[in-house]
Amino acid sequence: MELRGARCIVRNWRASDAGSLARCANNANIAKHLRDRFPHPYTVEDARGFLQATMSPDAEAVNLAIEVDGRAIGAVGFNPGTDVERYSAEIGYWLAEEYWSRGIVSEAVRLVTDHAFEHLNLLRLFALPFADNAASVRVLEKAGYTREGLLHASAVKHGEVRDQLIYARINPHWREPSHAR
Repeated sequence: MELRGARCIVRNWRASDAGSLARCANNANIAKHLRDRFPHPYTVEDARGFLQATMSPDAEAVNLAIEVDGRAIGAVGFNPGTDVERYSAEIGYWLAEEYWSRGIVSEAVRLVTDHAFEHLNLLRLFALPFADNAASVRVLEKAGYTREGLLHASAVKHGEVRDQLIYARINPHWREPSHAR
């Protein structure tokens, strides 16, 4: 898959991205805002393991590289829901710190959201940023997501109890597949 925007390309990961991935992801300022499964320090071995899992045909989540100037500098992806939440997915993203505040991630989130709505018939994409992560909130709002609520004491990161916000974007053109009725 390749989605082209004015600021970035969102594409499938490649095995050759391991070095760039490790260099960009090995940053405590990134890791502190992500789930614990995103390690710090982030090594080349971590990158290779992630790429192997992501490029597996059995991968359930959709994980894509954010590319600028021919280099993978971040990621955007989503985890599809199941059962009654089968038309929803949680979206997540990160970007190398040197590229922050350029509108790159907002564009990548918008590209992926539009693709998921148009081609995968998802009804809803949502994100759960930490409540104190103002930059992530700006990303979501610029990508057309709306704040739905505050989840008090909903996460623990590095031993600290954290609040999360819930942001979502709803597909205005969603139609339930006829076979699902």
